[in-house]
Amino acid sequence: MENKSHAFAAGLFALLLGLAALLATYWLSGSREASRDYIVVTKQNIGGLNPQAQVRYRGIRVGKVSDIRLDPDDYSNILVTISVNEDVPLTTGTVAKLNYQGVTGLAHILLLETGKNMGPLEPEGDKLPRITMIPSLLDELGETGAATLKQARQMMASANALLSEENRAHLTATLANLEAASGSMKPALENLNLTLVQMKKLLDDRNVRQLSQAASEVGPLLSDTRVLIGKMQLATDKLDVAIGDASAGGTSALMPRLNELAVDFSMTSRQLSRVLRILEDTPQGLVFGAPAQTPGPGETGFNPSGGK
Repeated sequence: MENKSHAFAAGLFALLLGLAALLATYWLSGSREASRDYIVVTKQNIGGLNPQAQVRYRGIRVGKVSDIRLDPDDYSNILVTISVNEDVPLTTGTVAKLNYQGVTGLAHILLLETGKNMGPLEPEGDKLPRITMIPSLLDELGETGAATLKQARQMMASANALLSEENRAHLTATLANLEAASGSMKPALENLNLTLVQMKKLLDDRNVRQLSQAASEVGPLLSDTRVLIGKMQLATDKLDVAIGDASAGGTSALMPRLNELAVDFSMTSRQLSRVLRILEDTPQGLVFGAPAQTPGPGETGFNPSGGK
């Protein structure tokens, strides 16, 4: 009787243990929601992605990876079969991306909507609907890094060709010539600076300002002098008429004196005209005096060649 009770207890324990195992399996497998299968097609490396990996839709867990295999029609393609909850609204514009979770490096598939085509994603006959996988951030960085490294290598090769021994010698000679040219230009620049300073001082000099003022006053003076000469010429003409008039009494007795007066008057007019011409040619003579006359024959400093 005691043996039967032990056998009953052992059988009951085995039954309860089996039932607990079934409940644990059901609990670990999650709720059994209705799902649909899709195939994600990619040509990229999907390292880190394993069956039973999560499938997320805009960050929400909506399914899992059920199978990974090569495409028998095109071995360059990788076919990843995923099971997604039936209530997830996948469209023909949905794309997949390989994403990594935290620092663990566990890969999962992330479904994204591009918004290009909002029609529902339906199977084609007996074939499962296909979703295209786009490059992930790591793939883009890898491709960009490879292209950048290639460009850097090309740039280094061009730099090495540019900085060859012959080109370096030419560059050194050019820099030496530039240094010599800059050294020779320094005195010229200093002289130019000194000349500009002197010109500025000359333009600010009081004598130059006085000369400018005197030159501006010479114009009215010359104009008045010309009017005076015209009046003198008119008076001379009238005097000549009066002298030549035979009817005028006693005029013949005045002829010698008047002739002498006319000669003096003519000489004075010529001297005045000469002064006016000098003032027109050299108005600075009002301030600095008349210019020195060129020495004539027999005078000190006479030059037979005429200063040429």
